[in-house]
Amino acid sequence: MIDIKEIRDNPQRYKDGARAKRFDLDIDRLLELDARLLNCRQRLQEVATEKNSVGKSIPKLADIDRQAAITRLSALKEEEGQLNEEAKSLQPEFDALMSQVPQPAAEDVPYGEDDTQNVELRRWGEVRRFDFQCKDHIELGAALDIIDVERGVKLAGTRNYFLKGDGALLHWAVLRFAMDTMVARGYTPMAVPLLMKDEAMQGTGYFPGSEEQTYRMERDGLNLAGTAEVPVTAYHSGEILDEQQLPIKSVAMSTCFRREAGAAGKDTRGLYRIHQFDKVEQVIICENDEEKSKQYHLEILANSEAVMQALGLPYRVVNVCTGDLGRGQVQKYDIEAWMPSRNAFGETHSASRFYEFQARRMNLRYRTARKKNVFCHTLNNTVIASPRILIPILELNQNPDGSINIPEVLAPYMQGKKVIRSR
Repeated sequence: MIDIKEIRDNPQRYKDGARAKRFDLDIDRLLELDARLLNCRQRLQEVATEKNSVGKSIPKLADIDRQAAITRLSALKEEEGQLNEEAKSLQPEFDALMSQVPQPAAEDVPYGEDDTQNVELRRWGEVRRFDFQCKDHIELGAALDIIDVERGVKLAGTRNYFLKGDGALLHWAVLRFAMDTMVARGYTPMAVPLLMKDEAMQGTGYFPGSEEQTYRMERDGLNLAGTAEVPVTAYHSGEILDEQQLPIKSVAMSTCFRREAGAAGKDTRGLYRIHQFDKVEQVIICENDEEKSKQYHLEILANSEAVMQALGLPYRVVNVCTGDLGRGQVQKYDIEAWMPSRNAFGETHSASRFYEFQARRMNLRYRTARKKNVFCHTLNNTVIASPRILIPILELNQNPDGSINIPEVLAPYMQGKKVIRSR
């Protein structure tokens, strides 16, 4: 949520910001509604003041003047009712438009239409060149009997799967390694609910906009979260924290659900784009300080890069362009791992900075040393998401006989096993 005062002061900035992010929003209509609501509130205050004055004067007036005052009081009450009705009719449209105003991107965010125009910042690791015919993760997984897509589809429909035996162990190993890494770095681990009220989805900026991607439990009015970002960021919603509590650094592992609506025919093979997965997510809630936010943004990005490097997975970091940013993101860095089956880098992490966008929607504030209540800043990033990360792990670590070398850091979570072989 954006402060309406900022939109009043610089409407062109928000028009340009919405256009750059490819959001179709009528800022002029928003400001028109805002002006009418302000006029209603101002006139209501004037009416209330006059009503109070006239009401107090009536007992002191002569009969002829008293009747005129009573008539005036009646007219004021009628006007008050009309003004309240006008404000009541305008407020829903105003609120709906306000909830859709995107936050303008940071100055160093590249302008672009979609992810093809994201700008590469750096690469890490060497892309493996195979001296044999390499297989993709589904071929490898089926031969080793560790991935079963066919039965997943049979029982749950498209974009579903089973992980079996060492496949399941590898999946959990990655997640546990990521959690242990973050806890060692001082982040507080959290186990979170998966079902979220609409308020939490709205507060974190997923509603409006991502309803079609969300599995909704209509009977209960709840939503299956697509990321632990929602419960962890909203954990303190509606609260006023003490400045000394900040920054709050949290990490959560949760199952995530996404409908992938509108993705028909896109990335349909394998484990890249699926309905259910597990993710370790890091969240920081910090002071309302842009420079500190930028530093924490680099910190959460570095955390994820450390995990990728420990796994030995070559990747690149990209600065996400305006057209590929979400409504609330000021800036986002993606990490993309090299995936041989795609012959390309594929997104595995997204590190986002929001400033006070989410906190304002959630009414999440802190009290400064000067006793002033200020909106917090929020940030989040994937630490690891599986089974998508199994794509590069399996494909880059395959051997000519179809076996898979397990990354060294995962061996302790795999009962010491170093290679996955056919049984």
